[in-house]
Amino acid sequence: MEIKVCGPGCASCEKAQKTVEAAIAAKGAQATVTKVSDFQEIAKLGIFSTPAVVIDGQVKCVGRAPKQSEVEEWIS
Repeated sequence: MEIKVCGPGCASCEKAQKTVEAAIAAKGAQATVTKVSDFQEIAKLGIFSTPAVVIDGQVKCVGRAPKQSEVEEWIS
């Protein structure tokens, strides 16, 4: 599973990344987490508001940091 956390590195983006990592650890999932901070790369994914979470090419959350329970549902 490939998870991308998109954002420039603001506090909300950092929170999103920590939430994703916590959910992976809680579920014991096998996943690669990549931080995407280049706006051109983010725009190529069709995202124009950050933070955003993309799992296996599917945009799951845009413009907010997700809750850990949401991420756990997405990766289960």
